[in-house]
This record gives sequence, C-alpha cells and structure tokens, in this order.
Amino acid sequence: MFCVNPVFMMGTYYNNLLCNFYYPKNYSITNDTAKFHRIPNRKNLLWKKPSYFDFHKSGFDSVLVGVGMKEIVEEANEVIEGNNKRFRWVEIRNDITEEQKNAIAKLPFKMIKRCKAVMRQIICFSAEKGNLCDVLGAWVKIMKPTRADWLSVLKELKNMDHPLHLEVAEHALLEESFEPNLRDYTKLIHYYSKENQLEAAENIFTTMKQRGFICDQVILTTMVHMYSKAGHLDRAEEYFEEIKLLGEQLDKRSYGSMIMAYIRAGMPEQGESLLEEMDAQEIYAGSEVYKALLRAYSGSGNAEGAQRVFDAIQLAGITPDDKMCSLLIYAYGMAGQSQKAQIAFENMKKAGIEPTDKCISLVLFAYEKENMLDTALAFLIDLERDGIMVGEETSRILAGWFRKLGVVEEVELVLRDFATSHQIS
Repeated sequence: MFCVNPVFMMGTYYNNLLCNFYYPKNYSITNDTAKFHRIPNRKNLLWKKPSYFDFHKSGFDSVLVGVGMKEIVEEANEVIEGNNKRFRWVEIRNDITEEQKNAIAKLPFKMIKRCKAVMRQIICFSAEKGNLCDVLGAWVKIMKPTRADWLSVLKELKNMDHPLHLEVAEHALLEESFEPNLRDYTKLIHYYSKENQLEAAENIFTTMKQRGFICDQVILTTMVHMYSKAGHLDRAEEYFEEIKLLGEQLDKRSYGSMIMAYIRAGMPEQGESLLEEMDAQEIYAGSEVYKALLRAYSGSGNAEGAQRVFDAIQLAGITPDDKMCSLLIYAYGMAGQSQKAQIAFENMKKAGIEPTDKCISLVLFAYEKENMLDTALAFLIDLERDGIMVGEETSRILAGWFRKLGVVEEVELVLRDFATSHQIS
C-alpha cells in the first residue's frame, strides 16, 4: 500500500500532455527535471543516448546560431540576463544593408570563424542594439578568443578604417584574454594623437599607470611628440623631463620630438641647443629635424643660425639637397646679404647639385631686396651662358621688379629682341 501525491500526478499528467504534443509517442517523463528518454522502436534502432533539457534554463530570448554546445548556450544566457539592456546576440542574416553585405564579403578567407563572428557583429552594429562593450563581452564569454584573435580583429578593423576601431582597441585593453602589454597602450595613444584627441590619449596613459605598467622611453616619447604636434610646449617639456629621469641615454626620437616642439613654439635656439647636445653624444637627428630647424631660421632671416644648421647637416653625414640649399639662400636674402646668397648658390653648383628655378628666384629676390638690378641681370646672363634657363617663378619675380621700376614696356622690347637673337644664334 502506498499513497500518491495528487499534485505530483497532476504535474506528471500535464507534463506528459506537453510531451505528447511536442514529441508524440517517443518520449516519457520520469522526474521533475524534465528528463526526456527517447523510447526505442523500429524506426529508431540506432538510438543510443538520451538528450537532456532543463526548463529552468531554456527561457532566454536570444538566438544563437552556429553554436552547438549546451554549455555555451547557458553562458550566453547568463550574459544576457546580467545586462540591463538585455543585449541579444543574434546571428547576422540577410536583413542588412548592401554596404554591410559587401564589407562582410570582403573579410579575409583565412580569418577563423570566431573572429568572423564578431566582425559581422561590429560591421552591423548600431546604437539601437545596445552597447558595443556588451557585444565584445559576450564574444569573450561565448567563444573564448585568444590574443591572436583580438589582434586579427583589430588588424582588419584598421585595414577597413572602421570608425569603431579605436573603441574596440580600447575595450581590448580591459580583457584578460587580450593579454595587454605596454606597446598596446603606446599604439592606442599614438592613434589618438593622430586624431588630436589629447584627452583620450591622456586617459589611456593614466589608466596604463594605474594598472601597474612602468613607463619607458618609447611611450614617453610618444607623449612628447603628441604635445609637440599640438603646440603644448609645457606638457612636452614635462614628459621630456620624465624621460631624463629614467636614467637612460636619450635616443634621437626623444631629442627630435623635443626639438620639433621648440621649433613649433618659435624657439629655434633651444632646439639648436638640444641638437648640439646630441652632437656631443654622437647622436644625429633625422634630416627632417635639421630641415625644420633650417626653415625656422630661414623664415626669420637669421642667416647665421641657418648657416650653423647647414654646417651641422654636413657634419652629421647628410648630403644637402636643393631644398636645403634654397632655405640657406633665402635666409641670406631675408637678411639682406645678396652676395652671400650668390656664394651659397655657387657652392651648390660646385657640389654637383643642379640649381632649380626656386633657387634662382631666391637669388634674384636677394638682389631685388638690395635694389641691385645690374648685378641681377649679370647673374642671369651668366646662367644663360652656362645653359641654365630661368623658369616661371624667376620670370614672375623679374617682371614684378620691372613693374615697380615702371619700365615694363621697355623691358618687353629688350626681351623680345633678346629672344629673337638667341634663336638666330
């Protein structure tokens, strides 16, 4: 004799009704966990193993396609339930724009599936779907990416010039699976620097220090370069001093970034002082730094400073080109030293550098500044004898000079006769 709980019988009865409705004639219920056993018959003789379903964990509202593991489905459900916005990881189907379809179609063939899965989500992401961090967080929990997977995704986003590239890169720094290192922070700061997002770069730098990363010369130089380019000399100097406190020998990038900061601030003398400090240690800056310093002196008419930098260029083993020579000539022209401007021009020719029309026009500019028309004409005649013909820029300066003198018509006649005789000869 035994008693049967009527509630249990009613529950079993209704559960059996559900089973008969969804799985007619093939399943029976044995306990309250809704464990279904498929009953073998002639049509399923190959049946071997029962499947298990838990009603308590089947009530989530996302659609996970291509994931066949029960554990992964349960984890996805936890991610969704734990988010207030209830982010739904829905497999991307055909209801997307043509632009999105094309972007997905261009994903690298060799990219592994879990990387393609998150790339599809990022490409089709919109603010209405929730937060991008939720997408990336779900990807991490569901598909367990490695550092190589993160780098593959970031590389592809960069190649696509995707607007979410920096946001994904910033989130990656928070994930243990990314295994972030100091260079990852350096790259992100460099990207923000290029976009002139100084506050964002500074925030990344602060976060990096808070997480225990020790600054080195590379990342501090990146900060100097960023503030140098933005014209914040005081901040650039602060980080440059931090580099010195490391107790290591400064490299040419650190020096170069600080020299450029002084040049942009209109202080070429301080930049030259650092250049001399480098020379004493036999560290030589790149040609672009020398050229920038030469341009700064040239534009202000500081001929002596320009000549010092020009000499330093040659001592550094850099062969001057026509642009460097033109800057030196211009410096002498601005300083009203036409004779030295012509000497610099002649030295350029002796060094085997072919004079451009720009160089010729700058010598002419120097003569005009001192109102030495006869000397200028003799200079042009010498060029003609050497087979060097003037170009558009030199002609424009010469015409403007004659216009100031009020002898335009007379000069046109002389030049016409000169051109005719030159063709006959």
